[in-house]
Amino acid sequence: MRLLCVRPVLANLCSAEREPERNEEGRSGDVPEQLTAYDGLLPTGVAVADSRVDLNVPLFLEEEERASSMAVSRRADFVTVRACARLALGRLGVPPVPLVPGEAGEPSWPNGIVGSMTHCRGLRAAVVAFAHDADAIGIDAEPDEPLPDGVIDIVASPAERRRLRALPVGGVSWDRLLFSAKESVYKAWYPRERSWLGFKDADVALGDGVLTAEIHGESGLRFTLTGCWGVSDGILVTAVVVPAGTWPAGT
Repeated sequence: MRLLCVRPVLANLCSAEREPERNEEGRSGDVPEQLTAYDGLLPTGVAVADSRVDLNVPLFLEEEERASSMAVSRRADFVTVRACARLALGRLGVPPVPLVPGEAGEPSWPNGIVGSMTHCRGLRAAVVAFAHDADAIGIDAEPDEPLPDGVIDIVASPAERRRLRALPVGGVSWDRLLFSAKESVYKAWYPRERSWLGFKDADVALGDGVLTAEIHGESGLRFTLTGCWGVSDGILVTAVVVPAGTWPAGT
């Protein structure tokens, strides 16, 4: 379900800088509270940092090699979201390390850490946890505005579009929220399974602050992921956190 074909026409996000509050013991249960766009969406033991402005911080050499040829705006996203990631890791007591993108663009995390990054117009954010607290994490953020014409037909099944039409009019941009939810599902999925999800492989339903994604395969329903969503200063944020030990074996 990686939305490579439509992502270039969509704006992505970023959020607000916080000073890292160090956890000397590195115990996930001691992660301090923070004020971020993801407040209320994440379970205990998950650390988050975000920024709504560009953060001009040094990169590790390995990161600089990847960023050196980027356009100015893309580099700003790359640098800022890694600054957020290092702040979030610091809240777990994990020292800064290079966070080099993998073959599919996914961030590489230190051993024993799971996490996710996102960036869009107005927000960058990173969420991390110890692997003994979470099997997988996926986050996304999008501007709270309708998708460009025709995009919903690409990203949503007929059943999903019917459910969107039944949701209250005049609230959030439900089509964009569905897109964001699918991004979060994919970001949780890929590091575990190392395989692509097609649009029809994940059926996403939106509820009051919650989302449910049924992952389908050739033999039918494989398993279900759940998450949360919210709105923060005009930005839609979604998060999927899979508790440790609950990812189905052999998927």
